[in-house]
Amino acid sequence: MQWYGHKVLERFGNTVIRWCVAVVLVLSVMPCEAQEIKADRETDRSMTGEPIFTHKMYYTGMVEYDGEMIPSFAFSDYYVFKNLVFKNAAQARKYYKIANNIKKVYPIACEIQATVNKTIAHMDSLPTKKEKDAYLKQQEKELKAIYYPKLKKLTFAQGKLLIKLIDRQCDMTGYELIKKYMGSFKAGFYNAFASLFGASLKKEYDAEVDDRLTERAILLIESGQM
Repeated sequence: MQWYGHKVLERFGNTVIRWCVAVVLVLSVMPCEAQEIKADRETDRSMTGEPIFTHKMYYTGMVEYDGEMIPSFAFSDYYVFKNLVFKNAAQARKYYKIANNIKKVYPIACEIQATVNKTIAHMDSLPTKKEKDAYLKQQEKELKAIYYPKLKKLTFAQGKLLIKLIDRQCDMTGYELIKKYMGSFKAGFYNAFASLFGASLKKEYDAEVDDRLTERAILLIESGQM
């Protein structure tokens, strides 16, 4: 009995030790109490790097001030937002992932906007449908050569964001652009192809609700503040 009791105590002791070790291990990997993270300028820079645009200043000429002529300058818009406060690091990462994706695709959206404006202006100058169709065919070939290498490097999330930013910059969805200048068939085909990957060329940009954080990040990025 003495030997049996000794073994029971030994096993019990080992069980207690293993239980204590398990508790310590669990506690060591449990998340600490969530700390709030503020989206201030210092955090913006550390999470997204240096700004991709600069805050611009423009010379607007000489003006009269207090009886003498002095040079006048205008500055690009500067935005002041109340600092976002994230409940935890996961929320902060989600916001800054959007910001980093914007830095990647916003310049492309601006290029597309300039190309669309140029194309529309030239189309309006052509007198016949035959000339317009020939010009569009040429443009389509050139655009594929320019943008395909860029677009194939984008992630899925960046591609979906670009579709929305095209709507923001051009005031028309990608579907509407294709339909207007290349016809309903091509618009439907390209949208059906995009849908295979869970995307839609009909997706609209909503700066007030769904895309309000995206809009905030865009304004800060394009003004050189992020």
